[in-house]
Amino acid sequence: MECGLGKWILHWGISHVDDVGSEWDQPPHDIIPEGSVPIKDYAIETPLKKSSSSSAEGDTFQEVKIDLKTNSEISAINFVLKDEETGAWYQHKGRDFKVPLINSLKEDANIIGLKRGFSFLPGDLPQISDVHLNTEATHNEVEDINSSLSRDQKQENSEVGGFYVELPITKEVTINNSINVSTRKSPEATENLLYLETDIPGDVVLHWGVCRDDSRRWEVPPAPHPPETVAFKQRALRTQLQSRDNGKGNSVQISLEGEFSGFLFVLKLNENTWLNDKGNDFYIPLSSSSSLLIGNTDDQSKAVQREVIEEASQEESTSAFTDGIISEIRNLVTDISSEKHRKTKSKEAQEIILQEIERLAAEAYSVFKSSVPTFSEETIVESEAAVESETLLSLDLTPKITSGTGTGYEILCQGFNWESHKSGRWYMELKEKAAELASLGFTVIWLPPPTESIAPEGYMPKDLYNLNSRYGTIDELKDVVKGFHKVGIKVLGDAVLNHRCAHYQNKNGIWNIYGGRLNWDDRAVVADDPHFQGRGNKSSGENFHAAPNIDHSQEFVRNDLKEWLCWLRKEIGYDGWRLDFVRGFWGGYVKDYLDASEPYFSVGEYWDSLSYKYGEMEHNQDAHRQRIVDWINATNGSSGAFDVTTKGILHSALERCEYWRLSDQKGKPPGVLGWWPSRAVTFIENHDTGSTQGHWRFPGGKEMQGYAYILTHPGTPSVFYDHIFSNYRNEIATLISLRNRNKVNCRSTVKIHKAERDVYAAIIDEKVAMKIGPGHFEPPSGSQNWSSVWEGRDYKLWEAS
Repeated sequence: MECGLGKWILHWGISHVDDVGSEWDQPPHDIIPEGSVPIKDYAIETPLKKSSSSSAEGDTFQEVKIDLKTNSEISAINFVLKDEETGAWYQHKGRDFKVPLINSLKEDANIIGLKRGFSFLPGDLPQISDVHLNTEATHNEVEDINSSLSRDQKQENSEVGGFYVELPITKEVTINNSINVSTRKSPEATENLLYLETDIPGDVVLHWGVCRDDSRRWEVPPAPHPPETVAFKQRALRTQLQSRDNGKGNSVQISLEGEFSGFLFVLKLNENTWLNDKGNDFYIPLSSSSSLLIGNTDDQSKAVQREVIEEASQEESTSAFTDGIISEIRNLVTDISSEKHRKTKSKEAQEIILQEIERLAAEAYSVFKSSVPTFSEETIVESEAAVESETLLSLDLTPKITSGTGTGYEILCQGFNWESHKSGRWYMELKEKAAELASLGFTVIWLPPPTESIAPEGYMPKDLYNLNSRYGTIDELKDVVKGFHKVGIKVLGDAVLNHRCAHYQNKNGIWNIYGGRLNWDDRAVVADDPHFQGRGNKSSGENFHAAPNIDHSQEFVRNDLKEWLCWLRKEIGYDGWRLDFVRGFWGGYVKDYLDASEPYFSVGEYWDSLSYKYGEMEHNQDAHRQRIVDWINATNGSSGAFDVTTKGILHSALERCEYWRLSDQKGKPPGVLGWWPSRAVTFIENHDTGSTQGHWRFPGGKEMQGYAYILTHPGTPSVFYDHIFSNYRNEIATLISLRNRNKVNCRSTVKIHKAERDVYAAIIDEKVAMKIGPGHFEPPSGSQNWSSVWEGRDYKLWEAS
């Protein structure tokens, strides 16, 4: 492994052949290079040394050599890189680099596309994230690639085959089977007796453990254990289920002695298929309280039943909680129907009820969702579908709800770029543009992170209550917020909740002790961040390796963050939040923060890679948008999310002249806006993807096609600062005016008329017609007359007259 100049440290660990998930382990002692330092029990830090070789251009490299043994049980090397001089960490979009070994490839392994000659060059590391791999390649496809390598390249030992990214899910398959777990307390002793049965046929292995508290940390219970049970790395047990007497399915009985609060398990169906609960472990509380039951049952043994089937038995197993949701929706709809022919006294009340129905539908979706992520568009009740257009209301009902969409007519402006901090007075410069932005039609502006930060851009926060930053002072921040409020623009604060830089080092020299008003200790840092020796619980998301990842499962952390957000709302006057790196922690914590701070608008940055095959983007991106929708759903629909799926698809469609990509298999928009438009915040560029960073720059010269798409379609469009104050200004203003004039909103309807190689065309709300691409389209003549209102480079707009 080679790197460019600098003082580099390789922070690395291994995965074993039978490992589940993405946990690291320390490598065997005999392959650890000299000078390495162990980090707890799961990683090694090895300094890179100056290489004896150089490139043809005379460049000098640093390297580290790891002597891998033949017939090893190591399946992969995991690593991140640290520049010791700058303190910067390098990884793959917040994920660890993962290098599988050739001899660990198995049938249907999640490995594809051997890429030889992997090395790091100066300045190349941030671009490594451009490498994309398919997760559904067959073993034969891998063999075809392997066969193309020369014989001297392919060796029999555990040679590193190149650079790979392993995604957490290889394939999703709906399993139409059930699992039932019954638990009861033995009357003669303190032991818990569990009986697990399933109708899944064949060999099934139960991978299980117990926990003692809400952290659900796995541990191995003491003996006795069922027959055919073996220990797995001293972390869990594996038990072969026994065939049931009737020959249909498998079962096992387990006796648990000791004071445990829960039983955790997943099922292994074959070498590469695992069954879990929506990406999490199955969890069965060990309690005699009937309030902990999942599903309805009159069994005196207080059976806990969990159906792993999407539709078959949902009505039978509806819990009291979901009954309540259904009842609430029914009452709300009844309220609407009973007022149908009366005069409208409060249009606001109608919108409140419709939003409440939408929120409740999201809750129901959360409960009914099976272990295999699938999305049903009919689950979300949008306003046009909820009631007939002539429905009139006369209600004094004002239920308290939290909505991530404001009124639904918002147009968002990102009010900074990656260089904005350099002026030292950005807040004052932005205030001078408030009236101009209002005249262009913007209703919301997103300001940069306000806190003291190790990095000048603000995304490495330290003292959260110190709001004197490179963008200006706290008084200037208050002033710019007031300035935007005067012209009718709401203001979003950029809240970095996933990580926080420490003030002090612990006894091992690790920066994980905090000062300031929130003087947390290392309990506030997650335990499985391999760099910062946290004493909290395991992370509920993916780690961001550049700073300590905060453990949101700690009550004192959540209380402090809720108090901080409420303080910002009151002290600064923020109207809502842009939430940074939400992939790092569970969306349910976000719901708590939003319930406490009651924002007018909220949007989360859930950014990960789309699906690629052999370097080309796949047409079906349902898995990608599903992950974003899952996060939104975890917030209970209280926050929107940036529609990264739509941005990525627009990249390929415009860059390669493949406009057919802009329609999914059901003839709907292929991004989040095609599934849950009221929660989709669409964009084509931001401070990370564009500006001087340019991590994922939109195809040059085609930005206005992108804006013609997002500013005419449902969802909440976001426009980048650099584009507003450029030669695109007048075109963007025209598009915003067209959107506002025709009342296009986050729930508008789209009818796609063309999605072909060189043209995409759609009609929105029967009011606006648009086309992008060099191909031809004219709106169909009929009951409506269409007037051309604007034409730009490879895009055209019409308005119904």
